[in-house]
This record gives sequence, C-alpha cells and structure tokens, in this order.
Amino acid sequence: MSQMALTHKAINLSQGFPNFASDPTLIALVSNAMQAGFNQYAPLAGDMELREQIALKTHRLHNRRYTPESEITVTTGATQAIFTAIAATIRRGDEVIVFTPAYDCYEPTVELFGGKTVAVQMRSPNFAPDWDAVADKITDRTKMIIINSPHNPTGVIFSESDMLALQALVEKHDLLVISDEVYEHITFDGNTHLSAARYEALTARSFITASFGKTFHNTGWKLGCCLAPKMLMDEFRKVHQFVVFCVNHPVQKALATYLKTPSHYLGLPAFYQEKRDQFIKLIEDSRFLVRPSQGTYFQLLDFSEITDENDVAFAERLTKQHGVAMIPTSVFNDNGEDYKQLRVCFAKTDDTLERAAEILNAI
Repeated sequence: MSQMALTHKAINLSQGFPNFASDPTLIALVSNAMQAGFNQYAPLAGDMELREQIALKTHRLHNRRYTPESEITVTTGATQAIFTAIAATIRRGDEVIVFTPAYDCYEPTVELFGGKTVAVQMRSPNFAPDWDAVADKITDRTKMIIINSPHNPTGVIFSESDMLALQALVEKHDLLVISDEVYEHITFDGNTHLSAARYEALTARSFITASFGKTFHNTGWKLGCCLAPKMLMDEFRKVHQFVVFCVNHPVQKALATYLKTPSHYLGLPAFYQEKRDQFIKLIEDSRFLVRPSQGTYFQLLDFSEITDENDVAFAERLTKQHGVAMIPTSVFNDNGEDYKQLRVCFAKTDDTLERAAEILNAI
C-alpha cells in the first residue's frame, strides 16, 4: 500500500510509521555518541548501560526484575527479536497459536523453521480473544502462543482476565509465549498495558519483544529488545549471534541516556491520545463508523455504510481515485475474513490528518 500511495501520490495512512520529527534531544544524543567514538561493534547482547536502563524501566512499570547480563538482549527492531525467538525454539512439526488479525511476520517465520501456525480469529467489533477456542486448538504438537498487546491492527488491549487465561493455559500445557509489546507505551482512556512481565508463570515462559523505533518515532533506526529468563535467552543469543551479531552502537548509547528521563515514554499515552481524538473528530461528519482504538497508533474505520466492495478493492480505489491510502484488514485475518474495515495510522502531522480527513468526509 505504501508503494501504491507513492505511485498515485496519495496521502499515506497505511504503513505504521510517524511522519513528524524525532525529539531533537535524542537526535543530538546519537550525534554525540558518534562524535565520542562509539562507531564500532557493540557487545553482542547490547550496550550494558542500555540493558540496565531497560531493566530499570521494566521494574518501574511492571515490578519485575530482569538481569541485564543474562536476560536482556538488544535487537535490530522487534521483528528481528520475534524472528530470533522463533528460530531458537520452533522445529519441524511444532504448532504455534496466533491470534488473527495478526502482524504479518509471525506465520512466515514459523513456517520457515518447519512449524505450523494455528489461527484463532478475533471477531469484530470487540476483537476479544476467545480462550475457549484457544484451548480447543491446543494439541500435543503445540509449542507456543504468540500474543500482541496493544494489538495491531485492531487497537485492542488484552485485559487482566485475558492475561490470566493465557497464563493458565501455558502452565497447564507447558507452552512458550512470545509477547509482542511494541506498542507498550501507547495506550488510551486510562487503559494500562499489562505486560507478560507482570505474571510469574508468564515471565518464566515468555520472550517479551519491544521496539524503541515505535516508541520514540524512529522506525528507520530499527532498534528493539527482547527480555526472557536466562534459560530461554541463552538459546536466543545462540541465534542472535549469527543473525545480526550486534546492533547499532551510537543509537544504543543515546537511548541509554534518553531512558534516564522517564517522561520521555510516560508522556506518550497523552501525546497519541490527542492524535487519535483529533483524527476521530476530524472525520465525525464522514460515513465511516469508528470504535475508538484502546492503544497503538492505529484506528479501524468501518466502511459498511459506504460500499459493498471488499476491503482490498475499496482500499485500492481510495488510493487511486481519492488519494488516501489505508490498509485492508482482511489480509491480517484467518482465511481473509472481511469485516469491512480499514486500518489507519494516525501517527501523522496535524496537516496530514486534516488533508486526509477532508477527503474521507467527501466520500
């Protein structure tokens, strides 16, 4: 969709990246690190000062202590962390349960290593996980469950009951978990992100993946991290060593300093809620139906009152004929189920959102 937006000179609300400037303070910290000579290989597991700050942040937010030396690894974005966790654990014949709609890196990575994904569809409009359906899908070949909260593309946040249900299942069936938490700091309306790190049994079985690029508006830097108990992290690092070996050194040094000021991430919910609310208000006179996102910087738009077209066809027409690009959500669903919804990224400048809204209101 981004390529189509570029070809047709459409406003790009499809791919999940901000189009506003990064914090100049963080940019300066990267430049300072380069000038200070941190331009060669970083340690395999990541800069120790950054790992220490990740540990402090995790304890501050979730009351869980991870050991920086052996339980935290800095990665080339969260996608590499997810890839590496799957590579370290999934073998031919293993089954991995995923909730659809699902981020598109899970299934191909599982299949690359000989595994099979088993989908549990979350259904519109609530997109609540069906834990009875999950239990029914577990077999003696099930090895792992992958969760994503706050959830892309729906904007749903897993509740306390969701996390406890997950914990009960993985304990009962001796399963691993990948908890994809890249939008951990983007939650709205007083909702709290419930990390797998908050739950004793989940902590013992989980690879938790996160993204500094998503958090601090620098997706092009491709910097993330993985947290896991030592037994799992030992296996993770065996793969990490030969996938990337290590990660961008000056950016790590900059983030180690930047994280020492908690307001840099604690202020994100209010920042992005203002963006969400602004966008919803801008399109309130349109024919799109909106159920406000609970988290992430995505919003689903229901177009069922506009057209009977499938979401792929409508998304293409919006891009080519109207000049605004969004993502059809059926591509994330099990068997391509179409709920007549498009995903919008509202991590955009005010001008971008206003120009897009003008188009959407006229449709």
